[in-house]
Amino acid sequence: MTSHLGLMVIFALFVSTAFADRVSGHSRAELLAELVSHRDSIVVAGAHGKTTTSGMIAFVLSELGRDPAWLIGAEVPQLGGNAGTGGGWLVVEGDESDRTVSALRPNIAVVTNVDLDHHTTFGSRAEVEALFDEWLRHIPHVVRGEELDPYDGPLALAGEHNRRNAACALAALELAGVARDDAAPALAHFTGAGRRLQARGESGGVTVFDDYAHHPAEIVATLEAARDGGALLVLFQPHLYSRTRHLAGDLAAALAAADAVAVAEVYAAREQPVPGVTGKLVVDALAERRPGMPIGWTPAFEDGARFLAPLARPGDRVLTVGAGDVDQAVPLLLDLLG
Repeated sequence: MTSHLGLMVIFALFVSTAFADRVSGHSRAELLAELVSHRDSIVVAGAHGKTTTSGMIAFVLSELGRDPAWLIGAEVPQLGGNAGTGGGWLVVEGDESDRTVSALRPNIAVVTNVDLDHHTTFGSRAEVEALFDEWLRHIPHVVRGEELDPYDGPLALAGEHNRRNAACALAALELAGVARDDAAPALAHFTGAGRRLQARGESGGVTVFDDYAHHPAEIVATLEAARDGGALLVLFQPHLYSRTRHLAGDLAAALAAADAVAVAEVYAAREQPVPGVTGKLVVDALAERRPGMPIGWTPAFEDGARFLAPLARPGDRVLTVGAGDVDQAVPLLLDLLG
């Protein structure tokens, strides 16, 4: 049995090598499972919203002096990073993409929603549901976001999806012993995680935002939350060849809510190229759906920035969208817009 002090050393090592596959001879999944098993812990999983929901929970616990620890898949500026140590509840963003969430045994599990997002791991939505159903059989306290009404109180984050995230966070906090009347005022001050409709700057009267959305449902939610009177111009980078092949039409349907779109080449991440699968699949589907819309097939995201910038007018919003490195286009966009 690893001592508490030993676990904290492991935790610090885990945090410092957050993107390594193996740490001290153990996989990240094995280390995470051990950490969760030795702490009062909350694991947040689901297809969409788990990063924001995890951040909400950890932020509220921190604001209320509960000294949480956290491991979250994106930077949370108000927490000072994506991970931190503390003696209270451990808040973890779980990952179903490789099924490793099934090894975690927290006190409280949250499933924000269920969707088919990882086509190389799951053959159907039913397989995803089965994974979560089996996992939740081992957890004493469970929150399922799709069964909750959206939170209707004060919230700094825009969008119906964030009200659903807030409902999940408050339900989990109640199970952890935090009264809603205490949690809600703190939650109202949460300003979000990095790359979640994150305002990156303003130039020439145009505001540039960056968002991690890479699944059609996420893009729909992001564009709905971003709409604020002016035009929405989107630089989109598809993520993974498998996802692009299966969801090109759905991605186009989601992007059709914008006023102009540039599509970059697929961000490969962990996958090898697939013949015939490129970002142009999305471009072609979008052109068929929205004839006359300004659409650019710009494999280099820098060219996408150059395509969109001349179209923007004061009061408009430009969004870089995708789970790859499309956010690197933000400085160029701000320069071009000026």
